[in-house]
Amino acid sequence: MNKINQIRNFCIIAHIDHGKSTLADRMLELTDTINPLNKSSQVLDDMDLEKERGITIKSHPIQMEYTQANAKYIFNLIDTPGHVDFTYEVSRSMAACEGALLLIDSTQGIEAQTVSNVYLAMESNLEIIPILNKIDMKNANIEETKIQVSELLGISDKDILSISAKSGKGVSDLFDVIIEKIPCPVDSKGDTLKALIFDSYFDQYRGVVVYVKVVSGKISKNMNVSFFKYSGICEILEVGILKLKKVASNELNQGDVGYVILSIKDVSKIKVGDTI
Repeated sequence: MNKINQIRNFCIIAHIDHGKSTLADRMLELTDTINPLNKSSQVLDDMDLEKERGITIKSHPIQMEYTQANAKYIFNLIDTPGHVDFTYEVSRSMAACEGALLLIDSTQGIEAQTVSNVYLAMESNLEIIPILNKIDMKNANIEETKIQVSELLGISDKDILSISAKSGKGVSDLFDVIIEKIPCPVDSKGDTLKALIFDSYFDQYRGVVVYVKVVSGKISKNMNVSFFKYSGICEILEVGILKLKKVASNELNQGDVGYVILSIKDVSKIKVGDTI
């Protein structure tokens, strides 16, 4: 099997407090990306404000590995904010995905912001997998919420998964559905490097760090690269994948999601949405 066929890039879209970070934690546990006995809750939320308020502000990509029928799949979960004020963060994360898990709290139903994010996902041509969460709660209104989701997406309620992210019930079934329904990245058949920048930040010790999805070709350490918007040329100091921490690798290939450290110090020059 070609490696690109074994890659699945997806995000989770959900309203605040519908269980997105909790679902991410369960998926990381089930793929042995983290040890459930040695972790804090809401692993992807590492800003102090995120921990305090239980919300996601900054997107944190993370890679998981899952084996199905002796084939190893790479899952790149590109976390997105659920709060109404972070629509732009959501849209740029979606640009690096082929699919989205639509997580709905069965005790609250569909929220207006969720509808907005669903439309963003549709505009991005993402394959949407609808999931009802918190089905084990006493006040869960599963049937009514299924009707809402069916009407929103124009699907049968049989296509809606039901889980409890907190207890882990039903989460293991999600992996096979992701492999089946979310397409792998498009094989561009080209050797020219093109990598989409979907996030960036400045590390005071290392310089400008960008999160990228490689659309074609490959990117490796010591390469000199140019950009579509930024007129300068810079050297690649390091590339790697994103587990719980950055893991340096020799190169990122077509379809891969990872990080790139650039030899420039001014993060304002590198715009999200630019192409390396």
